[in-house]
Amino acid sequence: MPDWKLPFKLYIDACGEGLGAALHQVQIFNEKPYEGPICFISRKIKPTEARYGASQTECLCLVWALEKLYYYLDGSVFGVITACNAVKSLLSMKTPKRHMLRWQIAIQEYRVNMTIVNKAGNIHKNSDGLSRWALPNTPDNPA
Repeated sequence: MPDWKLPFKLYIDACGEGLGAALHQVQIFNEKPYEGPICFISRKIKPTEARYGASQTECLCLVWALEKLYYYLDGSVFGVITACNAVKSLLSMKTPKRHMLRWQIAIQEYRVNMTIVNKAGNIHKNSDGLSRWALPNTPDNPA
């Protein structure tokens, strides 16, 4: 169970096949800090999204994860861990394309409580695996 007073860690990753995100939280168990999973989500890339470059796909992954994990992240302090520098640059683009402008607006709601950290992909394999073997988009598992 999440502790709503503690910050979350949102690991995101995207590849040409899918999007993946893992929500974790560091809690104290047996007087030792333990980073445990709260939620895992993934989905396949839609045909229109397959045209995006790697940087845009990673930004899409953040927006999608924020939307899906809204109930955990709204009002909570959290860090986003990604392997792509473009996620940080999305927030400071001066003249983004229309779809990226919509993403900027969607992210604005979380800017106060969110920090973005770039780390090598081999550090957060949890979301990497989710993006590479994403679940299909079905009525039981809507994107």
